[in-house]
Amino acid sequence: MHFLPEKIDDYAVAHSQKEPELLQQLSRETWQKVLAPRMLSGHFQGRVLSMIAKLVRPKNILEIGTYTGYSALCLAEGMAADGVLHTIDINEELFDMQRTYFDKSGYGDRMIQHLGNALEIIPTLDLAFDLVFIDADKRNYLNYLELLLDKLPSGAVILSDNVLWSGKVIEKVAAEDIDTQVLIEYNKALNNHPRLETVLLPIRDGLTITRVK
Repeated sequence: MHFLPEKIDDYAVAHSQKEPELLQQLSRETWQKVLAPRMLSGHFQGRVLSMIAKLVRPKNILEIGTYTGYSALCLAEGMAADGVLHTIDINEELFDMQRTYFDKSGYGDRMIQHLGNALEIIPTLDLAFDLVFIDADKRNYLNYLELLLDKLPSGAVILSDNVLWSGKVIEKVAAEDIDTQVLIEYNKALNNHPRLETVLLPIRDGLTITRVK
């Protein structure tokens, strides 16, 4: 989903950092072999994730929703020298593909895959996270936030993807559309929580940057 005119969007991409070769390879393989390849973060958003990670220089990163591993690799570019990235996904069919690209990246030994339900896995991670990227099932965004708040020190950053949800968040919401209803409440929660400060960017399908006070 693009909210900018196509020519402006193309200009922004053309004047942003080039997509690394490994990520180009992963993108091609995802589009060739995996269902719903539009779920991929892609070149422009991937460079945004990489830039934010490099600014934060996190020691511990948590990603909720790995897919084929593209966004995890972008975030890993900014890890501290002793940093570790934990990424959670429920789809076991993509596990080996993720690992192949993680190991090619040079960060593989510091990228830990967790397979299963994130709501069950997050409480088992006894870590303070400096950077979190939430890009999984939308109906659980509020639940993820609740589980994470006690694991986030002051200065930690939460990145939340798809928060504009193809523009549905400003339209009349159908009673059965749980994902959109939750995203609307999630966006409000990020903006109103006393421990958080938030800016919502209209990048691709909406990316929120939230800092813990």
